[in-house]
Amino acid sequence: MYRPAYALLVGVATVTGLLAVVAAFSLDRRLVDPEGFLGPSWLRLPLLVFGAFLLDMLPRTLWVSRLNPKLMPDIVKNRVRDHWTRERMILVVMGLVCFYITYVSYRNLKSFLPFIMGDAKYDRELHLMDRALFLGHEPATVLHTIFGTGPSAHVLSSVYLWFLPLVPLALAAWLVWSRNITFGYWFATSQCLAWSLGTASYYALPTLGPGFQYSWLYRDLPDTGSGALMDSLFYARKGVVRDGIEGAVQSVAGFASLHVAITLLVALMVQYTLRNRLVHWIFWINFVITVVATLYFGWHYVADDIAGVAIALVSFWLGGLASGQKFDRGGFASHPTSTTSKVPVDVD
Repeated sequence: MYRPAYALLVGVATVTGLLAVVAAFSLDRRLVDPEGFLGPSWLRLPLLVFGAFLLDMLPRTLWVSRLNPKLMPDIVKNRVRDHWTRERMILVVMGLVCFYITYVSYRNLKSFLPFIMGDAKYDRELHLMDRALFLGHEPATVLHTIFGTGPSAHVLSSVYLWFLPLVPLALAAWLVWSRNITFGYWFATSQCLAWSLGTASYYALPTLGPGFQYSWLYRDLPDTGSGALMDSLFYARKGVVRDGIEGAVQSVAGFASLHVAITLLVALMVQYTLRNRLVHWIFWINFVITVVATLYFGWHYVADDIAGVAIALVSFWLGGLASGQKFDRGGFASHPTSTTSKVPVDVD
């Protein structure tokens, strides 16, 4: 008996998409495809995969052929036959479509939050928890004292903003180059789960975040890309919520930190599916710096980051089980039970 490795992936995308459609219909608002890295999502993701295809084919073809044009067609054909199989193409298309639906639904459901939940917010409670955890001190003040407000702010900002291209680039990399097809389904499923669970957390415990609610704590920070992004999100929220601008999204919402969730998820995928220790270290360091940056700039409360970690772990585990991974050594290692999209049921 077999089951498809993409069953949960499709299910999450379908449910999230339906919720977005129902919310838009009930609010009499239209769904929006938000702009981002390389343009709107419908264009951005296919462009990345096409770019990955070229990056896979061109250097290999030029190197193996030694720039001999006569050898190039056969090299391309062999690579397409060996790597770009039917299974790979199904993975790429399925992963892209499901992630696109999930991500666009996430952005719209996040934008609808003020209209559905009203003025209910839990910033005060989470801020008091932060102060208790820091023994009566403001986390922002403590971190600004430890790291300073000079060059370190720009380093933290750069790492924080690296998240924006990391999401589509990492997805494209696992869909196109994963050495086992099920690793691609694992990553895509985990990504969709994380974005969906993050959306649910916004509705369970809506917040603005300390950078918006307690902005005076961050006035000593220099001008950085992170600060500019926060300003743009503030005015975008004002335009949508107060000024009634249509055809745009507002992107200010908490509870859980999806920056923390996704960077941890990527680090886990690197740890479990790649063999290069240097790459392991790079992505674990990226995760740690991202956690610090979320608190340093006031994007999130400590509880938000903890929730982000929980979302990543749950998504990683469920995505692994759904895609046919068998966890070993108490969950600290894994191995795939299939090399295709067909997962044997009797080994789950």
